[in-house]
Amino acid sequence: MAQESLNLFSLLMSSLRVAVPLLFAAYGGLISERSGVIQIALEGFLLIGALTAAILAHYTGSPWLGVLAGACAGIFLAGVMGFFVLALKVDQIIAGTAINLLAFGTAPFVTKVLFDSTGSSPALPIESRFTVAPMFLAAALSVLMSYWFYQTRSGLVVQFAGEAPQALEVAGTSVLKTRWKSLLACGALAGIGGATLSTYLSSAYSPNMTGGRGFIALAALIFGRWKPLPTLLACFFFGFTDALQIRLQGVNSLIPVQFVQILPYLFTVIALAGFFGQSRAPKALGQTLNRG
Repeated sequence: MAQESLNLFSLLMSSLRVAVPLLFAAYGGLISERSGVIQIALEGFLLIGALTAAILAHYTGSPWLGVLAGACAGIFLAGVMGFFVLALKVDQIIAGTAINLLAFGTAPFVTKVLFDSTGSSPALPIESRFTVAPMFLAAALSVLMSYWFYQTRSGLVVQFAGEAPQALEVAGTSVLKTRWKSLLACGALAGIGGATLSTYLSSAYSPNMTGGRGFIALAALIFGRWKPLPTLLACFFFGFTDALQIRLQGVNSLIPVQFVQILPYLFTVIALAGFFGQSRAPKALGQTLNRG
C-alpha cells in the first residue's frame, strides 16, 4: 500500500513538472486569443525559447538568464508575427504557421553556427539547471492570471478586445495597442515555457524538443474555454497523460512503445472532439480592425 501511494505521488509530481511548459504557453495563448488574435504560433515560441535559454544558460551558467533570454526571444518572434497580422493584416492562421516554420528553420542554423552541430546544444551542468523553481513560478502565475483576468482593468480590456472591440474603441481605448501588448505578452510567457523545457525538464536543447506541446497548450486553452482556472486544470490533465505514457514505456507490455507515445495526442484529440462544440470562442477572434 505504501509503495502504491509513493508511486501515485511520484506520478502526480511528474505530471506537475511536465505541465509547467504547457501552462506558460497556454496562458500566453489565452491572453492572445482573448484579445482577438488567433494563436497558432505557440509551438514556434516554445521552440525559440528553449533554444535561446539553452544557449544563454550554457554561456553564462545561469538558468535565470536563460529564462530571461527565452522570454526576450519569444517577444521578438511575437513582434514579427504582430507586424504581419496587426500591421499588414495578414491571415492570422497563415502567419502563425509561418512563425512555426521560421522557428523550426532557425534552430538548426543557430546551433550549426554556435556549436558546429545541427542537433543538440551542449549539455548543461546541474548547477546551470533548475530544480523546482519553475514549478513555483507556474503556481504563482496561475494565481496572478486569475486575479488579473477578472479583477483588473487591463484584464477586462483584453477581454473586451476579443469580445466587443468596437465598444472598446468607442470608450477611447485602442484595440490595436491592446492586441499588440497581448501578443507580446503571449510571446514572453511561451518563451519562458520553452526555456523550462531546456533548463528544467531537460539539460539541453534538442531538435524539435517541443514535440507538439504548443498545439497541446492551444488545445488546453480551448478545453479550458479560454478561462484561467479551467485552462490550468486542462494543462494538468494533459501533463498527466504525458507523464503516464513515459511511465508506461518502462512497463513490460505487448503494446508497442509507439502506441504508448501517442497517448497525449490521442487524449488531446478526444478532448477537443468532445468539448470544442461546447466552448465559445471570443466573438472577435481572428477579426481584423479597420482602425486602431
